[in-house]
Amino acid sequence: MSRNVIENVKMLPRIRNALFPASGTGQYYPRSAKTIRLFKQGCTNRPFYQVVVMERRKAQYEPVIEQIGTYDPMPNSNNEILVSLNYERIRHWIGSGAHVSRPVLEILGISGFYPIYPKTYMKAWRMRAADEKKETEAVKE
Repeated sequence: MSRNVIENVKMLPRIRNALFPASGTGQYYPRSAKTIRLFKQGCTNRPFYQVVVMERRKAQYEPVIEQIGTYDPMPNSNNEILVSLNYERIRHWIGSGAHVSRPVLEILGISGFYPIYPKTYMKAWRMRAADEKKETEAVKE
């Protein structure tokens, strides 16, 4: 047998796991640590994020295992921030031991899947205080 054929036979387990049945093109290793994080897309001054499952120690722009939601932080014409999440797949990955990043925890807290993240309360309090300060300055003028 030639050397190339022997190398290809050794790579069969990797090739079998190369494409996970769900969406995404990243390799799936069943025993490695997974994380649910935001994957940035879009362009300058117009960010758009996908909520994805990735290997925990991979770079941000490596291929993902599965996309489980989207997040658009820019308000639309109705002043709404759009989020779509697949709760069944999130429940599956968390049950499999996936770590959830802090921004995704904040989104899941606001959506009601998790308790509201404590930093979300602090952020809302600061924004409310800043709005009240602007209103009092506008009244003084």
